[in-house]
Amino acid sequence: MNYSAMHRYARISERKARYIVDLIRGMHVDHAVATLDFHARRGAVFVQKVLKSAMANANEKEASMSRLFVTEARVDPGPIIKRFQPKDRGRAHPIQKRTCHIVISVGEKD
Repeated sequence: MNYSAMHRYARISERKARYIVDLIRGMHVDHAVATLDFHARRGAVFVQKVLKSAMANANEKEASMSRLFVTEARVDPGPIIKRFQPKDRGRAHPIQKRTCHIVISVGEKD
């Protein structure tokens, strides 16, 4: 059985978060948490919170924590927050603040 957790509207671009999610896909949860602890990128904090939430959901349903693996890890694009930066001579340059939805599922392996 799979246990999942999701962080919606995370204020990081999906491209930056996907790099971190690709690292932990298929790993044992303890190894994945250790990997994210020592990773230097900012997206590791977002992904680690979602992973720990999925582990807590599995623990709540009384799953065996020693057999948990990351079964699904994906990052979907979220809405883009559009802003404008004032420039010289009355011009305005657009700024796109991207968001994403981080989804992680953990499951037991035999």
